Amino acid sequence: MDLRKLKTLIDLVSESNVSELEITEAEGKVRIVKSGGAPMVMQQAAMVPATQIAAPLAAAPAVAEAAAPAGHAVKSPMVGTFYRSASPGAKAYVEVGSQVKEGETICIIEAMKILNEIEADKSGTVTRILCENGQAVEYGQPLFMIE
Repeated sequence: MDLRKLKTLIDLVSESNVSELEITEAEGKVRIVKSGGAPMVMQQAAMVPATQIAAPLAAAPAVAEAAAPAGHAVKSPMVGTFYRSASPGAKAYVEVGSQVKEGETICIIEAMKILNEIEADKSGTVTRILCENGQAVEYGQPLFMIE
């Protein structure tokens, strides 16, 4: 969904008597819920305050991979900043050797000040973590390898 459209929707919910708004489009589903003072945005099961919307992130240079690693690659569904844990100093969601189930949160990608929980799309064992904490990631960039 377009950043300007999302900001407009947040402003409309914030300034109106509407307490909840859900929109489904081809690109995905967005749900805006007003709780207390500021609206909350839910995007792909992640809920975070939408009090600020930043300018779109500048595209980071693509990272070239030396060789295609074996196993299933969990890829980034968006451009943003990769985080291994929910907050600085918190325990990482997964480590190399961790057993994960399909649908389990394995990292967070921050995009436009919205924290998006990224889930494993396959059950298995994490064999490699391909990004550093705080690294900018591109759409489709491999984040983890699962076997």
